[in-house]
Amino acid sequence: MDVTKKAATTWLKQQGSLGRRAAAGAILLGLFGILLAIIQAGVAAFLLRGLIKPSGTPLITLGLLFGLLALARAALSVLADSAAFTAGAAGRRRLRSEILGRLLSIGPSLLRHEHSATLSSIVVDKIEALDGLFARWIPAATLAIAGPVLVLLATLIADPLSALILALCGLFVPVGMAAAGIGAAAASRSQMQAMTRLQTRFVDRMRGIGTIVLAGRAESEAEALKLAADDLRRRTMRVLRVAFLSSAALDCAAAVALVAIAIEQGRSLLTPGDAPGIARALFLLLLVPEFFAPLRAFALAYQDRMSGLAAAEAVVALPPTTQDGAERGIEPPATAPQTVAAHGISIAFEDVHLSWDKARGKALDGVTFRLPAGGTLILAGPSGAGKSTVIEILLGFVRPDSGKVLLNGIEISSIVPQALARLTAWIGQRPVLFATSIRENIRFARPEASAEELDEAIRLAHVESFVADLPDGLDTLIGEGGYGLSGGQAQRVAIARAFLKNAPLLLLDEPTAHLDPATEAEVLDSLNRLALGRTVIMVSHSAQAHLLSGRRLNIVAGRLQQGERSGVA
Repeated sequence: MDVTKKAATTWLKQQGSLGRRAAAGAILLGLFGILLAIIQAGVAAFLLRGLIKPSGTPLITLGLLFGLLALARAALSVLADSAAFTAGAAGRRRLRSEILGRLLSIGPSLLRHEHSATLSSIVVDKIEALDGLFARWIPAATLAIAGPVLVLLATLIADPLSALILALCGLFVPVGMAAAGIGAAAASRSQMQAMTRLQTRFVDRMRGIGTIVLAGRAESEAEALKLAADDLRRRTMRVLRVAFLSSAALDCAAAVALVAIAIEQGRSLLTPGDAPGIARALFLLLLVPEFFAPLRAFALAYQDRMSGLAAAEAVVALPPTTQDGAERGIEPPATAPQTVAAHGISIAFEDVHLSWDKARGKALDGVTFRLPAGGTLILAGPSGAGKSTVIEILLGFVRPDSGKVLLNGIEISSIVPQALARLTAWIGQRPVLFATSIRENIRFARPEASAEELDEAIRLAHVESFVADLPDGLDTLIGEGGYGLSGGQAQRVAIARAFLKNAPLLLLDEPTAHLDPATEAEVLDSLNRLALGRTVIMVSHSAQAHLLSGRRLNIVAGRLQQGERSGVA
């Protein structure tokens, strides 16, 4: 935990350096506002002195100047808030882009142990929690130093002893905040954990709501969600209590400073004939709130930093983007990133070993085979034998512990990820369909494709055989996960995607699972057409997999069966 916290603190400092540039406008506007506040305090002191002891300066002029300064400060405050909001939005937008890119780089294989609700919480809620860091904390941290220094300089010119009082009381504020900050960090971390648990539980129960209802567990699960929500409420209130303690320390320091300066300047206030002394005393008293105002904003923003630290711990806990995991001790490839020509692809596995978990043994144990460009390979074997692991390596989602995987003689780890994605098409057991039209689901493979190319892909995949019966044809909206389509229809949409992408390497992971024999035969027929001219690797248990012509290799416990280790013709 200490290692994670240290990494989170380092990451937060890096983000602070980046965010400070974006918040420069808000900081400058805040400094101008403090300068105007000092000037306004001086004008107010002369205005009050004129009410106590009239002088030659017209009160109307002082009143108008005071009003203009107040309007200018209000305008600066609005502009500063706008600049801070812009800085916060820019920081969140940049971080979401980076985290999404990181998740895509990590790939689904190394994220299989992370719940989707946890990942969505990081991208949405954790990044949202960092808004205060960029919009409030960074400007407040700078102004908490620069602002009091400016006020102290003005106080020092007017009265050195009052400046000393302000400085001593100001030093008490960080001490009180540090004491409260220890509890604030723990409370924020606890709140984030409770929020993540609630989100995970809620997403799980929504996914399995049918099972919950049929099992008669609706009331008990609703009660469990209620308890999780109540736990989050208690932890949130604990965070607020700690924040109030920090505010109380600041209020105490401000009260002490005000009383001490009032006592020190009491003689001037009680001497009606001392007009300059009255103005100076009033000016010093009016500067006390201005001295503590930046510190008060800093105290309010301190909780944003604690929330940001809790969010940062979740971000830095993500697996490394090298995809091999630091726990494996695999160094990044020394070769420079390369691309592969987008035509015939040959594949070679050379003594490939990979373990997902050392306690469970090897997923692949010395797998060696060669597949020439345009060839077809069918991987067969029992569940858990390592067939899908071969597919995940070729997709670039995971790297082997040892051995080599070559595409056209180039090691796969050195191929640019974007290039690998362009030359690979993949169809799994349950194709991912999005909540949009069938047309857009197919076009997802290559958005820039022409209408003619789209129509050709639809024809080759026989999608028109079922869309003709739908109310809006290809423009029929389907739900998330392809709700409203049968398994065979969803697979045809996935095949149409592959036709549209027109990638030279086709990877099929149990594409006919969960299909009835008649639909399976139709899907395999479409896959046969799709496989023409492409290098194909298909994972299948199906007895009808032989309909897809090609060499068959059997894998058992991560090893090719005896006699299956030679090259594939």
